[in-house]
Amino acid sequence: MRCSSCIVIPARLASTRLPRKLLLCETGKTVLQHTYESARRATKPLSLCVAADHEEIAAAVRAFGGEVRMTNPAAATGTDRVAEVARDLPDMDVIVNVQGDEPEVAGEAIDLAVQLLDDNSSAVMATLAAPLRSRERLEDPACVKVVFDQQGRALYFSRSPIPRARDWDDALLTADPPNFYQHIGLYAYRRTFLLQLAEMPRVPLERVENLEQLRVLAAGYTILIGVVPRPTIGIDTPEDYRAFVRRWSGC
Repeated sequence: MRCSSCIVIPARLASTRLPRKLLLCETGKTVLQHTYESARRATKPLSLCVAADHEEIAAAVRAFGGEVRMTNPAAATGTDRVAEVARDLPDMDVIVNVQGDEPEVAGEAIDLAVQLLDDNSSAVMATLAAPLRSRERLEDPACVKVVFDQQGRALYFSRSPIPRARDWDDALLTADPPNFYQHIGLYAYRRTFLLQLAEMPRVPLERVENLEQLRVLAAGYTILIGVVPRPTIGIDTPEDYRAFVRRWSGC
């Protein structure tokens, strides 16, 4: 049976490396509007809204005709913000968390995450991964890696290279099937589990890696991994944004 699902985009005005990045608009649209319009291309979710922490964000969403819900400015994480909105959506089975700084997110990727939960009633959460072919990215702690079993169930997420090759060979990067996968931070949650997750305490593994999804694995829950051909490119730095503007303008 198909799950009823919706997309929630958590949007925070403040950001550390790129101040007010969601409101940057050199393309004529804000980063947040690009993300909203890209997410709207998904066909499975029934609705889409932004979970805002500040009236300036909310006003920007209303300006382009989007739906917005105000959330507690003191919410610790985007997941907490999404859970706050989910409490008021009792008719939804699945909530999809799409980061606001992902202007090029693919609708097909969102649909895949939802489909994984449609197909596996025992899983409480689904996310995505893409083959990792760069050793620089493999060694970069900012690039989160994931390993999963033959049924597509996550075994572990890490900022370290996983699996760690005992004897390095560049051919490891070009193997088919791939040896390494980059995690993509798009999540589909069963609503009931999302509300539970927001109340669960952090665990040691999560604290060490600073990866919230490890809280789920440590508690013994199943996270499904859907594989897409390539990762989406988020906006974290001024260089990221300039590169996005160039891609968008075709320069």
